[in-house]
Amino acid sequence: MARRLINRSPQYYESYVRKWPKGIRALHLGLKGLSKGTNMMAETMTTKTKPGMAERLLLPLSMVLVQLFTIGALLLAKLSFNSGMAPFVLLAYRNLIGTVTMLPFAFWFERQMMKKVNYKVLGWIFFNALFGIVLAMGLHYYGLRATNAGYTVNFLNLVPVVTFIIAAIFRLEKLKLKTRSGMIKVIGTVICVVGTMVVSLYRGKLLHLWPTHLLKPAQLRAIGGSDDSTFPTHHNMLIGTLFLCGSCLSYAFWFIVQAKVNKEFPSKYFSTMLACLMGTIQAVVIGIAVDRDRSAWALHWDLQLITIIYSGVFNTAATFCLITWAVSRRGPTYPSMFNSLALIITVVLDSMLLGSDISVGSLLGAFMIIIGLYSFLWGKGKEIKEQQQQVPTNTEADQSKITYPKSNGEVRIMLDT
Repeated sequence: MARRLINRSPQYYESYVRKWPKGIRALHLGLKGLSKGTNMMAETMTTKTKPGMAERLLLPLSMVLVQLFTIGALLLAKLSFNSGMAPFVLLAYRNLIGTVTMLPFAFWFERQMMKKVNYKVLGWIFFNALFGIVLAMGLHYYGLRATNAGYTVNFLNLVPVVTFIIAAIFRLEKLKLKTRSGMIKVIGTVICVVGTMVVSLYRGKLLHLWPTHLLKPAQLRAIGGSDDSTFPTHHNMLIGTLFLCGSCLSYAFWFIVQAKVNKEFPSKYFSTMLACLMGTIQAVVIGIAVDRDRSAWALHWDLQLITIIYSGVFNTAATFCLITWAVSRRGPTYPSMFNSLALIITVVLDSMLLGSDISVGSLLGAFMIIIGLYSFLWGKGKEIKEQQQQVPTNTEADQSKITYPKSNGEVRIMLDT
């Protein structure tokens, strides 16, 4: 009987229900209405709770975590470099840890992407790792070793602006000076450049705002660090500034290469895993060429091992996952809005723990970089919204008539620290 009812039309089913006794028919209609009401309530609850309070709370918390991961990685790396660790040793081991961490995600979520890996994809991933890992991170580490964490973090905030400048030079992004958002982007860029010049060239009066050198030499030696008397510090502000400027340029070219990689190999986890693996191989080759001392690659239970594990797990794998989620929910400019948090906290902790100087020039320049960065991000976010509003929104009946414009290769800027 049930099989015959299923194969019949809805009209036959309704006529069959009318033949039931009144009591059973009323019970049937009541249950049917209750089922519809429950489904509608469930759909309403789902659409309201998914993007609701939990997401509004977790998104900013995740970006704060990313900044805390960055702060910890900068301070630990600076301590490790002071204890004699080579930058390319940290870079190689960090990306090896990142490869191992991303491996299960790549094979669990994107196993089908293995079939799309060819020589062309591997070639683009090679250049992706070269610009984004070896050059960008390697020069950043050399700049950090030659300066301090509070000075270095200023240049991380410049990466979106430098990327915009390079993209505009190569005509990958339009200036749009006639629009309000385009003009604000340019003004923010100019303010960031001036702020960087102030930080680099103007020192001013030294400020003593809080106790410094809270990490004593004995405590540094106990955790495997150095009191700067055993190992050379390589301290040179001019050389360090040049390294950091080179790192910003490398990050800018990396974003351009990353756009091409996403087009040729649209993958998140698998692409990142391959880039970390390729970056590990490149860092090992360059590291051995720069320093042939085998003892530099030996690991011990000390601060250097903590730095490697922390940087690989938290500042590579976890940061990537959190930023990817935030960008998918709020757009490419959202993660960069929290960069000022890392700048402020790093400057304070670097001064309190390691005794780095804070001057009027460094504070003034950092303030200008923050103002310029937020102006640039506001203009960029406004521009993205205007582009999204230009896409026609028609009904489903008209969807077959819509011809969506193809991408013009414009670079979408996002900072992954």
